[in-house]
Amino acid sequence: MTTLTQHAEQLSTTTLLRFATAGSVDDGKSTLVGRLLHDSKSVLTDQLEAVEHASRSRGQEAPDLALLTDGLRAEREQGITIDVAYRYFATPRRRFILADTPGHVQYTRNMVTGASTAELAVVLVDARNGVVEQTRRHAAVAALLRVPHVVLAVNKMDLVEYAEPVFAAIAEEFTAYAASLGVPEITAIPISALAGDNVVEPSAHMDWYGGPTVLEHLETVPVSHDLTACHARFPVQYVIRPQTAEHPDYRGYAGQIAAGAFRVGEAVTVLPSGRTSTIAGIDALGESVDIAWAPQSVTIRLADDIDISRGDLIAPADDAPAVTRDVDATVCHVADQPLAVGQRVLLKHTTRTVKAIVKDIPSRLALDDLSQHPAPGQLVANDIGRVVVRTAEPLALDAYADSRRTGSFLLIDPADGTTLSAGMAGASFAAAAEPEAAADDAEWDF
Repeated sequence: MTTLTQHAEQLSTTTLLRFATAGSVDDGKSTLVGRLLHDSKSVLTDQLEAVEHASRSRGQEAPDLALLTDGLRAEREQGITIDVAYRYFATPRRRFILADTPGHVQYTRNMVTGASTAELAVVLVDARNGVVEQTRRHAAVAALLRVPHVVLAVNKMDLVEYAEPVFAAIAEEFTAYAASLGVPEITAIPISALAGDNVVEPSAHMDWYGGPTVLEHLETVPVSHDLTACHARFPVQYVIRPQTAEHPDYRGYAGQIAAGAFRVGEAVTVLPSGRTSTIAGIDALGESVDIAWAPQSVTIRLADDIDISRGDLIAPADDAPAVTRDVDATVCHVADQPLAVGQRVLLKHTTRTVKAIVKDIPSRLALDDLSQHPAPGQLVANDIGRVVVRTAEPLALDAYADSRRTGSFLLIDPADGTTLSAGMAGASFAAAAEPEAAADDAEWDF
């Protein structure tokens, strides 16, 4: 029991990193993930025995570590990744939530799902093939989703005799491309997931590389969960009015703080109405507190009786977002049915869902060369494009660059509730980094 208690205390003091893996088919994503889990002692004995048994039944002498993540039967039979596989593991230094995403072009939408909440993306490249179209596609998706850290894992270095020039050429090409998209931090690591080189333990075959292993980088990359520095936003989920003898006049607005912090006595604006008031009290876990911050779930009480309902947004009076009915955004279309100009949809933003119509689709983005195809008329599955949506009611929408929480939305089919597109309000890509800094060989720690 003491060991379990100590383990629980240790986990409570470590930080959490959400990261996603991406890459072309057969680049070794699932093998890398399996190697991470295996070598970091994060695999249960019965799981490893099942993998060893499955590997032997397929005529393989060594256990196929990719089977640790490919959970669907079709994935195991075909040797590919189809769905997003989430894995949870921990080391003494950090806890991890990993999303292993598919490599096929037709599953680009799955990569969007896996990377939408990630703070880091690991993009794999086969050292024999170098940067290919799908590599650029995944770098572009990571940039669109504002993933702050990108790791280029040049895999299968054992098949190119651990040659430094091969790695250097691939790292330079990818770094320049990702930096042009505005990716703020790019780290290149030469690895062999199959042999375990530079995954958890340093490689004995690449003494020319002096940088971190994949796990070391994952454990030490700066992760900022300080949402209190962001614009404060509180989407209302539920209005609490007990109207009991004990609480005859209680009126509270419950929800999860999306970003920032709120304090008792602070002047706030309720959107989209624009009415203003002051925070009279904040209740958290049954107790009154003076301050609350993201991502706490709390109940906020205001000094004035204002007509507030689910979907309204409470924000600081001096830092409230603009209210609009015209949404200009980039969307990734995830449904099999197309999204067309003139189509009626539902737009879900935080806790608010409103009717809307697709007024225009100005362009579709070709992720291989970042060219814009004007006026496509519609978007099909896995397409990424610009859309202009007109909503029936005003929305308090932030730019996605300012807030991934309150700058994102979903377009939904009103007929059956199917999610059509995932949207990001505002500009597509961040400002490009300086080319000199992006291509600096010193970042690779040669």
